[in-house]
Amino acid sequence: MSTTSKVADTNGGTAARSGKPSKVGAAANWADERLGLAGLAKKNLRKVFPDHWSFMLGEIALWSFVVLLVTGIFLTFWFNPSMTEIEYQGSYAPLRGSYISEAFNSSLHISFDVRGGLLLRQMHHWAAHLFIGSMLIHMMRVFLTGAYRKPREINWVIGVLLLTLGTLEGFTGYSLPDDLLSGTGVRAADGFVKSIPVIGTYGSFLLFGDEFPGHSIIPRLYIIHVLLIPGLILGLIAAHMLLLVYHKHTQWPGPGRTEQNVVGFPMLPVYAAKAGGFFFIVFGATALMGGLMTINPIWMYGPYDPTKVTAGSQPDWYMGWPDGLLRIIPGWTEVSFWGVTLALPVFLTVILVPTLIITFLILYPFIDNWISGDKREHHLLQRPRDTPARTGLMAALVTFYVLALFAGGNDIIAIRLDLSINQITYFLRAAIFLGPILAFWITKRWCISLQRHAKEQALHGYETGIIERSPEGAYSERHLPLPDAKQALIVGRERDQLLELEPAVDKNGVERPHNRKERLRLALNRFWFADNLQPPRLRSSRRRTTTTTGTTATSSRPARTTTTATRWSRATEDGRPPGRLSPPHGDVHDRTGARIRRGSGRPSAFPRGAARRPPWWLPPLVLVLLTRLADAWMLVRLGAGQVALDVGQGFYLVEPVPDDPGYADLVTNWDGQWYRTIAEQGYPTELPATTGRSSRTPGPSSPRSPRSPGSSCR
Repeated sequence: MSTTSKVADTNGGTAARSGKPSKVGAAANWADERLGLAGLAKKNLRKVFPDHWSFMLGEIALWSFVVLLVTGIFLTFWFNPSMTEIEYQGSYAPLRGSYISEAFNSSLHISFDVRGGLLLRQMHHWAAHLFIGSMLIHMMRVFLTGAYRKPREINWVIGVLLLTLGTLEGFTGYSLPDDLLSGTGVRAADGFVKSIPVIGTYGSFLLFGDEFPGHSIIPRLYIIHVLLIPGLILGLIAAHMLLLVYHKHTQWPGPGRTEQNVVGFPMLPVYAAKAGGFFFIVFGATALMGGLMTINPIWMYGPYDPTKVTAGSQPDWYMGWPDGLLRIIPGWTEVSFWGVTLALPVFLTVILVPTLIITFLILYPFIDNWISGDKREHHLLQRPRDTPARTGLMAALVTFYVLALFAGGNDIIAIRLDLSINQITYFLRAAIFLGPILAFWITKRWCISLQRHAKEQALHGYETGIIERSPEGAYSERHLPLPDAKQALIVGRERDQLLELEPAVDKNGVERPHNRKERLRLALNRFWFADNLQPPRLRSSRRRTTTTTGTTATSSRPARTTTTATRWSRATEDGRPPGRLSPPHGDVHDRTGARIRRGSGRPSAFPRGAARRPPWWLPPLVLVLLTRLADAWMLVRLGAGQVALDVGQGFYLVEPVPDDPGYADLVTNWDGQWYRTIAEQGYPTELPATTGRSSRTPGPSSPRSPRSPGSSCR
């Protein structure tokens, strides 16, 4: 019997010989024997990540930073960070013969003489905007959904530091070309540093190396821009990603999703393919913007001249809000004493306020943890409406930022809209304080209203637009239970914890000291959570079904395949079982969140006897009892002057008139049929059908069809 060279195709007694490994396999084996990468790769390449569109915001920031690195490396090949003045003899004719710095000259050379230079320079600038903007929106998403809670406080701090460093990186980047606009920004930065009390002038000389503008600021900004801050950002991004993998990614509540698992796609091949495709989307969008949308045309501004200022100069949007605060702060805040002038308007608006906001953002996870008293780990996200106070706080911060940004362009607004710049300034001075308060209150009340609506939907279902009529004549709209995913979002969130102040005297009769810190914590806790509507409780029944392949599941050898199915029952106010035990929409999901179809060969999710339908004879019996009760109730209501009659063709509304002798008494038989005798002429001899309880009375000459909708009759 012949032997095979690679794979055995027979069950003979001769063993197959393994073929020679490929070069790639040999290289991988060589690296694994020395670095032990196989075990690490096997564990992390199958890491599961949840799927939601909001998680893409962080990826936009990551891939835009990659675009920044690629385009920035290209620009460093031709940029010369020198302030030495030379005579320009380049391709841009309007500036020929002008004396400009070598930094500005190299920027013009990249824009006009290097093939593809202008495209990559503008891509670099647009990618910087995308990087900072996506980080800001990503942090807003993390803030609104509570993804900063334990154990991710350190990751939140890293995110705040990344946003701060990205802002400084953007400022140092657009200051390098040494054009008139960027030079104006550098001149403003010199004033900002000098406004710091006591150490301001020392800091200015340390940064510029001389009196402004000096000859060292561009080389120093270049080193900060291409070496110092990018190194810090790379290190923080690496730490951010490592903590993300270690803590596992947060996910939205839903069927099959708990605080102990992650429902999503593995790193390979699904998530890696999606992330790679998303990188090319970001790169392509940045290339389109760089090729079609002009940004920072330095040749139009000209070289920097300390004696000139560009009319209508505006900083980039991420640096514009401190400038706006500076424009609207009153001048009387400047203080002079003992021959020393404190430039408090500049220091308060540009240095102190941003520092306080950044510090508050860094400390916010710990402040929130202290207020709520929550020490648990959280891996499920919260909807913004679930935390009205926190969402209102974000709305207040956004309102403050937008108003300050508008203040930074008050001169442009006044020119474009033909308004008084003084009126705009006075309005913004008041709005910068009242606007955030109003935004907080409106957003908080809005979220509470959404909570109330969601709670009604969870308890009673959503409106279908179908109107039904009951046997008693009442009209109501049909409601259907919510889908599993939406209901899990409503009832899956945790209830808020309201703290209580400990008794003034302990169990031993010793007075317990209540310091101001605890009273402040209790007051903040009440303000933060007291108005929230708590979600209804959802009672669920679970059954774990184990199937094996090739072996038998024992205590020592677990089964290979385990499926956990959860059946969601109707939400109730207190969590007790609802009246109907069967699931409202019969959906069953396994641990991955996938729906298990009945009759598809999957393990049964409903244990025997756990959710039985009512017996067949119960609905008819209930219907008969309700009919008899309705008849009795009508007899009781007879003397009230208004009785609803059911004669088999519709609902009738009879209003006896005691003063009319033509009306006889109403009688009924045991079949539930109602009759009326009329003695006087001029009244209809048949009862017209009616579908409503209208008080209109049809006249004697307007009889109606028994099945046509009508009004009550007398």
